Amino acid sequence: MKRVVVIGLGILNRDVVQKIRDHSTKAVVADATDKDVLESIGIDAGDTVVISFGEDLSASTLLTLYLKEMKVREIFVKVPNEDYKRILLKVGASEAIIPEREMANKVARSIISPNVLEYLPISEDYTICELAPPTAFIGKSLAELDLRKKYQLQVIAIRDVLSESMQLVPRASSIIKDSDVLVIIGREEDIQKVK
Repeated sequence: MKRVVVIGLGILNRDVVQKIRDHSTKAVVADATDKDVLESIGIDAGDTVVISFGEDLSASTLLTLYLKEMKVREIFVKVPNEDYKRILLKVGASEAIIPEREMANKVARSIISPNVLEYLPISEDYTICELAPPTAFIGKSLAELDLRKKYQLQVIAIRDVLSESMQLVPRASSIIKDSDVLVIIGREEDIQKVK
């Protein structure tokens, strides 16, 4: 079974680690930048490790280096800015996340496109998103809406939120209900045109 190891919960307050004990397999208060301590915790190469030291670049860098030496393949690091991100990716992090920027992007998208529920970028140009259908879509078929021609968007699935059923590659005759969520692939600028 794959484990997720989170390192850095107690950096500001060790009581947090004590509180998390009841909700985890194991909770340890230790100096994670000490390689011997890190190895004694029992992190495996197949584990996913999340490093959450915030502004402490030296600790995040050292820990990422140790984890790479331990052959850990998935290392996610929380970083405060783009410079830290570049450094941690060079040291070997699988992904360096700037949470504040991610949240700002999510809020901006929800303001620009209030019907878009979730985005999943798949390339620099294309995104898969979940879209709550605008009122004008309800009761119409995909053929009538013709989203491919009007917006250059392709509906790849329809999920009914009431029954939790999913239609993959829906037919052109599928009628959109107010309980549906459309899973769409297209360019972000085209998705934002859907009102």
